[in-house]
Amino acid sequence: MVTNNWRPNQGAEPNMDTSDWRGQLQPESRQRIVNKIMDTLKRHLPVSGQEGLHELRKIAQKFEDKIYTAATSQSDYLRKISLKMLTMETKSQGTIANNIPPNQVGPSNQPPYPDDASKYDSKHDQLSLDVKKFESNNSSCKVKQNKVKVNLNLNVSEKREDDSKNDQLSLDVKNFYLKDGVSTDEKVAKIFTFDELAAATKSFRVDCFVGEGGFGKVYKGYIKKINQFVAIKQLDPNGLQGTREFAVEVLTLSLAEHPNLVKLLGFCAEGEQRLLVYEYMPLGSLENHLHDLPPGKKPLDWNTRMRIAAGVAKGLEYLHDEMKPPVIYRDLKCSNILLGDDYHPKLSDFGLAKVGPIGDMTHVSTRVMGTYGYCAPDYAMTGQLTSKSDIYSLGVALLELITGRKAFDPSKPAKEQNLVAWAYPLFKEQRKFSKMVDPLLEGQYPARGLYQALAVAAMCVEEQSSMRPVIADVVAALDFIASHKYDPQVHPIQSSR
Repeated sequence: MVTNNWRPNQGAEPNMDTSDWRGQLQPESRQRIVNKIMDTLKRHLPVSGQEGLHELRKIAQKFEDKIYTAATSQSDYLRKISLKMLTMETKSQGTIANNIPPNQVGPSNQPPYPDDASKYDSKHDQLSLDVKKFESNNSSCKVKQNKVKVNLNLNVSEKREDDSKNDQLSLDVKNFYLKDGVSTDEKVAKIFTFDELAAATKSFRVDCFVGEGGFGKVYKGYIKKINQFVAIKQLDPNGLQGTREFAVEVLTLSLAEHPNLVKLLGFCAEGEQRLLVYEYMPLGSLENHLHDLPPGKKPLDWNTRMRIAAGVAKGLEYLHDEMKPPVIYRDLKCSNILLGDDYHPKLSDFGLAKVGPIGDMTHVSTRVMGTYGYCAPDYAMTGQLTSKSDIYSLGVALLELITGRKAFDPSKPAKEQNLVAWAYPLFKEQRKFSKMVDPLLEGQYPARGLYQALAVAAMCVEEQSSMRPVIADVVAALDFIASHKYDPQVHPIQSSR
């Protein structure tokens, strides 16, 4: 969030003298921008009466103020915050509220004027994800539903509305102006039609069904035009993942590129249909292998478990330390860890992802979301989200890998239902460590490796967030543990006594 009392700790980049920007943004110049926004909105949002025009001007002024605030900040982080999703609703009293969700964030280094844009070579991908509904039942301010795309440059493109009974939400997610020397690269999330995805799944036939959750259903499919097997997530309109979460997931995965993050191939947003298309992960989720293992199926061995833990941590490290601004995953759990060939892990399902604190901010205040058993206690109690919230969830997943127990299991006795609560007293007695190990490992694990892995897990699930390690330290520790493989020819089989 951009705040007036934020004090930058970095200077402006070369050729980006912020004092010049302030000089350009005199009251007359700002008023011209307001008028420009007004003209743009009037072309797409027919209104009637003086009251309607007055409300439209209030919208334009609020929108211009957001641009001015972002443009006059010297912060490298804040310049990357572009206006991603502009939501305006006409309330029954005739007022229109402007809501720009804080989690709709993407990199943008553009100056505030369209005329300047051609002179500036951005070093970062720019996002345009700006589409929203405008509704009103108020007779004095009649606003029809339209589709408008607005970015920081005030470039507006209209998508013509066909005569359709469904109001269509258009999600146009693009990275553009990625310039590096002479070459220009463009990454675009592919837009698939609903018919294409229906054909890929044989009309969502039951034999293509892979799994189901609070968000909807997942199907395996084959898309001919890209010659690839895919996983298609069809969101339930009444499910837990709404339009905003859908947009966040598309936005995050369009920006992110890492071996331990699932690759988004495209999406579909036709009428009320919301579908996401991912690379297909043939070995399913970690939850399947830990908690839903079919009879006769070989359980994961110790070496594979530690390799999975290290890979998950690396994916989290990319989100926390390499993405700018940083991203807090907020939904790390075994069902969201997908496994590819050779059990290579990838994080998936980014609907709850949130842009992390930047600058002098220590946390992001937000509605508590996540899965019980994985949610950090400090975040659950205060709603203050930090990267340490993800560290706690990672610690829970690591405990699941070690113990084979679920994060929360109502079938267990009351004192054992919550995995962390069950583990806390055992952390204090090294002689009981062997009792914590998954029985399916049948004693085939290195004693030293077990102690080290439990030590990492214990630090990650510390009740006080300040006591938890940063992700880089967790990656280093898990990499070390994973590199010291268990060899049954060398290490004795451990006893659980």
